[in-house]
Amino acid sequence: MASQVEKAETFRTLHRGPRPLVLPNAWDVPSARVFEDAGFPAVATSSAGMMVSHGHRDGEEMPRRDFLAAVGRISGRLEVPLSVDIVAGYGRSARTVAAMVDRVIRSGAVGVNIEDKLPDGSGLYRIASQVRRLAAVRQAGTASGIPLVVNARTDAFRVDPGDEASRLREAIRRASAYRDAGADCVYPMGVTDAASIATFVDALRCPVNVMVRPGLPPLAELESLGVRRVSFGPNASYAALGLLKRVSREVLDRGSFDLLLDGAINFDELNRLAVPRGSPSA
Repeated sequence: MASQVEKAETFRTLHRGPRPLVLPNAWDVPSARVFEDAGFPAVATSSAGMMVSHGHRDGEEMPRRDFLAAVGRISGRLEVPLSVDIVAGYGRSARTVAAMVDRVIRSGAVGVNIEDKLPDGSGLYRIASQVRRLAAVRQAGTASGIPLVVNARTDAFRVDPGDEASRLREAIRRASAYRDAGADCVYPMGVTDAASIATFVDALRCPVNVMVRPGLPPLAELESLGVRRVSFGPNASYAALGLLKRVSREVLDRGSFDLLLDGAINFDELNRLAVPRGSPSA
């Protein structure tokens, strides 16, 4: 199995490969293993998917100890690189965020996603504050000896006041500051139309991440626009739970089990998802 440093270097290289990195977001060990076994070269966590699966709303309600334990379980079962969505960093101060990042790295991660939206939903961190927090994230990676890949998300396009053009300008202003503070990749949450994506990519001149959302162009067009990373976000958990809703309705309304059984894995496959690929017990 590759070392954590090797995984981090691989993950960094994937952001500058010949094709955009399509990054699926898992919420537990079996979902992460399904993505790995399907052939994705790296996996990320979904904060919403993982937290809700443990009985917490998305944000920072999930206790740090439980969060880190969940990350450790996932990373311990993967051979591919794992990036972790740490929401806003589990702390307002740069020091607190750095300590959280250090623990996430110790849990096996080689990348982090951190956002500039305040956990209480009251707005965004000031740019200067977020820059300090990102610099601390970068320093924590350096101190660990792991070439951590930092994905800096801005929610300016979603929550900043003003029209769409002004919100895009603010997203560019913030992302540029985050890039200069040490982010390897920047993530304008909510930007989906081709024209805005092209403007953002041209302005940043660094790897840009977009999330799968209704209205997002297909992968080939995103590649032509210069996007380097496309993440699932919580959409895989939406899809899985949506399937369970449809299965439930079919059983209760029609008395049929077809949807429950069609395409399902079996008992042995389920058990194999609990152990690393290539393990003697796999």
